[in-house]
Amino acid sequence: MSQQHSAAPAPTPTTDSAVATVARRRDWWRDAVIYQVYPRSFADSNGDGMGDLEGIRSRLPYLRDLGVDAVWLSPFYASPQADAGYDVADYRAVDPMFGTLLDADALIRDAHALGLRIIVDLVPNHSSDQHEWFKRALAEGPGSPLRERYHFRPGKGENGELPPNDWESIFGGPAWTRVTEPDGTPGEWYLHLFAPEQPDFNWEHPAVGDEFRSILRFWLDMGVDGFRIDVAHGMVKAEGLPDLGSHDELRLLGNDVTPFFDQDGVHDIYRQWRLILDEYSGERIFVAEAWTPTVERTANYVRPDELHQAFNFQYLATHWDAAELRGVIDRTLDSMRPVGAPATWVLSNHDVTRHATRFANPAGLGTQIRLAGDRELGLRRARAATLLMLALPGSAYVYQGEELGLPDVVDLPDEVRQDPAYFRGAGQDGYRDGCRVPIPWTREGSSYGFGDGGSWLPQPEGWGELSVEAQTGRPGSTLEMYRSALAVRREQADLGAGDAVEWLPAPEGVLAFRRGDFVCVANTTDAPVTVPAHGRVLITSGDVEEAGGEATVAADTTVWWTTA
Repeated sequence: MSQQHSAAPAPTPTTDSAVATVARRRDWWRDAVIYQVYPRSFADSNGDGMGDLEGIRSRLPYLRDLGVDAVWLSPFYASPQADAGYDVADYRAVDPMFGTLLDADALIRDAHALGLRIIVDLVPNHSSDQHEWFKRALAEGPGSPLRERYHFRPGKGENGELPPNDWESIFGGPAWTRVTEPDGTPGEWYLHLFAPEQPDFNWEHPAVGDEFRSILRFWLDMGVDGFRIDVAHGMVKAEGLPDLGSHDELRLLGNDVTPFFDQDGVHDIYRQWRLILDEYSGERIFVAEAWTPTVERTANYVRPDELHQAFNFQYLATHWDAAELRGVIDRTLDSMRPVGAPATWVLSNHDVTRHATRFANPAGLGTQIRLAGDRELGLRRARAATLLMLALPGSAYVYQGEELGLPDVVDLPDEVRQDPAYFRGAGQDGYRDGCRVPIPWTREGSSYGFGDGGSWLPQPEGWGELSVEAQTGRPGSTLEMYRSALAVRREQADLGAGDAVEWLPAPEGVLAFRRGDFVCVANTTDAPVTVPAHGRVLITSGDVEEAGGEATVAADTTVWWTTA
């Protein structure tokens, strides 16, 4: 295990002016705009081609000026990187490729001084196979107490040569791997719902719960403002690990509860965690990555004594269609209202094709797409979808680079791919590398300002014209649209938190709603539409022409008005 633990600095006192500045807004998370940083692809400070914590720290002023409230960091823990850091070997150490605990502390302090909050990833469903517990479990052989902290089982068949049940990995192939025992003989099998390098914890064992409560306190004492919980719908498995019987539910977003996902017992864990979080000042929060069959089941995760937010993957998976969008918006608001939680909206993240590319393609292709599509159409729709999302009641998440209108890189050569699912055959498509290509900061340079030593995934030609440098100060650029929209969102009292919209009459293919003095109109059709002009235009994603009390809104365009 890493020795970085001893280097952890003392936690910043809650009276520190930086923390006090961040803590000033009550219920900040109800309308927060949170920016996801994928550390290896954001900014590289030492020229090794891999992003790092110091690189992120150097770009914090950019995020403050963009107008976001908080930054969520994907995993930077010590890890063999079999799944880009989601295979954690040490939950209290920083992987050397990203820096040290001192770098993490400096990043947290600088963020607080700039008025930004820091949310870190927590990966409780599984560890790395290089975690000390798992290594000892293998070395000690059958009967080791450490094996009880994971799911070790004898195999079926005459000689135990078959997996214990029929579960399959999300990444493809069996969800079980047979180990070679210390004496060299084939032995027990262990469960891994993802890669074989990611053995699932057994949350029925008390030591697992004790360990994660300790991990929570470690990072809370470091000053983090919250946790995004990876595979929050996992962890608890049905008693006896029963066969699934059908493999139609292997997608993360299935149609029903499975023996290994969305089990009711997971909520007892979160109630315990919430008690810990509430001991700390500054309104720290939990965010669930919970892939559930319905938004109604997602609402279970954000009951008052559990988590604060849950990603709305049903919304993310909805195509650019007015009727479909209205349906999922209504279902989301109706589901969150009874539990008093804010809706949480998201369009892109590190696991799905960027929405500028999804919307460039026909509906029905899913959230992982390998086709570039019509990039001009995709960007136009992506901009409009962003303004629609930011106008809805609740909190919103922005994935790094979407403010630049970045498309997915769909033509990466096979030899550079690193997504473990790509090498596993069936399961997820394995093309997540396309949304993880390092973002461009400057027009020129070996990696367009990402760093001095190239980038871990190749950036496409012309990436520099989408860079921060190229778009800053350019009227109509996607970056300036994001900056303006986030500024307007802060200024308008009727935007942000809330639990309802007032739908207004609109032509087919158009969404129109009011929130107090604010009105949003989104034209999802491929032709201009004429609607009433609702006052003064605050911002628009495309062309709008007003005359005689009416407004002609261009195809795939969203407009914000104020009637005040």
